Amino acid sequence: RCLKENTPILEELVELRQKQATLLGYPTHSAFITEMRMSKTPEAVASFLKDLGDKMKPLGKEEMGIFLKYKKEECEKYGYENDNKINGWDFRYYMNIVEERQYTVDHQKLKEYFPMEVVTKGLLDIYQELLGLKFEKIENPAVWHEDVTLYDVLDTASGALVGQFYLDLYPRPGKYFHAAMWGLQPGCLLPDGSRQKSIAAMVANFTKPTADRPSLLLHQEVETFFHEFGHVMHQICAETDLAHFSGTNVERDFVEAPSQMLENWCWEKEPLRRMSKHYKDATDLPDNMIETLVKARNANTGVFNLRQILLSTFDQNIHTRAKANTAATFSELSEKILGVKATPGTNMPATFGHLAGGYDAQYYGYLWSEVYCMDMFYSRFRKEGIMNPAVGKDYRDKILKPGGSIDAADMLRNFLGREPQQEAFLLSKGLMIAM
Repeated sequence: RCLKENTPILEELVELRQKQATLLGYPTHSAFITEMRMSKTPEAVASFLKDLGDKMKPLGKEEMGIFLKYKKEECEKYGYENDNKINGWDFRYYMNIVEERQYTVDHQKLKEYFPMEVVTKGLLDIYQELLGLKFEKIENPAVWHEDVTLYDVLDTASGALVGQFYLDLYPRPGKYFHAAMWGLQPGCLLPDGSRQKSIAAMVANFTKPTADRPSLLLHQEVETFFHEFGHVMHQICAETDLAHFSGTNVERDFVEAPSQMLENWCWEKEPLRRMSKHYKDATDLPDNMIETLVKARNANTGVFNLRQILLSTFDQNIHTRAKANTAATFSELSEKILGVKATPGTNMPATFGHLAGGYDAQYYGYLWSEVYCMDMFYSRFRKEGIMNPAVGKDYRDKILKPGGSIDAADMLRNFLGREPQQEAFLLSKGLMIAM
């Protein structure tokens, strides 16, 4: 798809980026990009990806074995010739087969337990309890649409106003179509020494309620709500002197970590209970549905993360050289990292929109931030209690409060009490790792 049109554009971008880096005194485009990121150097990114890939390969190999087993069964059933390998066109198909046969989550039934009002109340209660905050809904606020609500955020201990946030959760014509947090006013010091309060808005497009049925959320949407509201809290809880460092203005390869960490609450029994009730009779979400849901979280996790490592490695590879043959480079790396040959006559990077949309030399950030979010969750919250207010205060003070005024690596050390590690991420993917 778009092979002839986009391949020369991507390869020209690689050349132009390298020319820019050279003019600015950097050896490579990746060196230019990573200098202002948590990673600092392309070498650190390469080491991170190789180390993670080596540790994930045994799980990926095990899952590929399951793919081959299902392929063999289907070939025998339908009389097809079996080439005993997973090709590019097989990959997504057998991922779906595994999900269907081994992880039977009825998402339509599950959503009946996540009415919007229950989810919102549970979510807000969890964040208030965890971070030592109090949210007060403002009646009849001046807002841009009748669906929008506005809340004051108060510090529980002092009663002081910390900031405000808007929730704009339902679709309407002409509205931004994705889910996101927007910082509307940075929290910072003003020239007279007083503090300007932070204001944020969370925008989403969840299904609107009808006359006979409330808005019901898929579990994935509950996770999205929790994630984006985590960004709201980052924006609100940061207390920096300068607007430039307020809220989520941290290194780009760390910005998702605080919210990614908070997604874990959507996979734990106690928070799930607090955010769910059947919309008809208010019955609890059954234990067996929770267990099946949690089990499905790690479906195909080995091959999925190896593919993320492949894409990240490809991105770094082409941005640490002056010119790139993108098709040949991707084909070589796909076979080496994922164990799947690229389909002849194709060039997947021609549709890899991130490389032309602002993520050049930065795609590794998705994995980078997830590794460190899991370290925070497993090393502190899992060990000391996921609703432990003391850990929540530490998180608010050491991760959210500094905004971007402290390097992310230092914030992690302050919160963890040691150097960050990969082990928790691997454990979260089902690998047996000693912590």
